[in-house]
Amino acid sequence: MNRWLTVPNLLTLTRIAMTPLIAWTILLPAPRQALALLFAAGLTDGVDGYLARRFGWSSSAGAVLDPIADKFLMAATYIALWRAGLLPGWLIALVFGRDVLILAGAGFLLARRVRRELRPSRWGKLSTFVQLLTATAALAAAAFPAAPLEVLAGALIPLAAAATVWSGVHYFYLGLIRPAPGTPAAANGAGRKQPG
Repeated sequence: MNRWLTVPNLLTLTRIAMTPLIAWTILLPAPRQALALLFAAGLTDGVDGYLARRFGWSSSAGAVLDPIADKFLMAATYIALWRAGLLPGWLIALVFGRDVLILAGAGFLLARRVRRELRPSRWGKLSTFVQLLTATAALAAAAFPAAPLEVLAGALIPLAAAATVWSGVHYFYLGLIRPAPGTPAAANGAGRKQPG
């Protein structure tokens, strides 16, 4: 079997294949089916990471495919929720705007030949989690109309916005302000932390 054709990668590909179906069921609208599919897609995201770590099935292909699958799922879900009137347009603009700015910053650093290794930060992961939780709550409120779910969905919207903005600020700091490891500025900073 090819190195890239592992169980985690197959789960990631399944998540990618499910994404258009999730968006379609949101737009029908069929919120209960969409909610079930979104839950299943989220489950594949957790399981593929666990299997990759547990059985050593990590691969370079998986390292590329997994974040692409996550972004594709979030983008399609958020656009569909906006079109269905379940999430406000300004939140979608904020989420996409942050990603565009991160990509623009990465392009700027690349053009200036500045080397940075921008791995997903804890704030970035928290932002993604809150965004997914917000989408799930919005779908749940549409699938099972009830005051508590509607209040929860409404309360999560500003929380998702705040997490998105903060993670964007953090990535900006990591990419453009914090000295890169191995540079004189980083060495001087490390030296100041050492006891005299």
